[in-house]
Amino acid sequence: MRRNDREITDAGAIEAFISEEKIIRIAFYDNGDIYIVPVNYGYVIVNDSYRFYFHGAKAGRKYGLAAASPKVGFEIDGNYALLEAESACGYSAEYQSVIGTGILELVNDKEEKIIGLNSIMKQASGRSEWHYEEKMLDRVAVFRLRVDTMTCKAK
Repeated sequence: MRRNDREITDAGAIEAFISEEKIIRIAFYDNGDIYIVPVNYGYVIVNDSYRFYFHGAKAGRKYGLAAASPKVGFEIDGNYALLEAESACGYSAEYQSVIGTGILELVNDKEEKIIGLNSIMKQASGRSEWHYEEKMLDRVAVFRLRVDTMTCKAK
């Protein structure tokens, strides 16, 4: 990170930020192209490592790339506020962001699918216990992003 003075290393502050945001952007490498998709997410922390979950259809570009090109990048941003000035060059902004890399995997285990879906619903609604019909669990793809690297920055 070029601006070490803006790096956030406090694990509690990082989780507080991640727990408040709603969208993670996943960046796939697709045969020479970059494909970025914003998705709602949930997360769990296992042995001090983040696992992000999101869901989607069992078809399409995201689904295909999860199997074909599982090494991904990700980004979460928020807390944006414009800092005005007298001149255009004086303008700036406050923000916070998390960026990193990881391995994307499709979750096939029913119990882990429920954990992933509950984490997504907790992030979106604040409620973490839900019931899912079998046919819905069979139809939905749940993705797990195991984080390899992650940094957090704020201004």
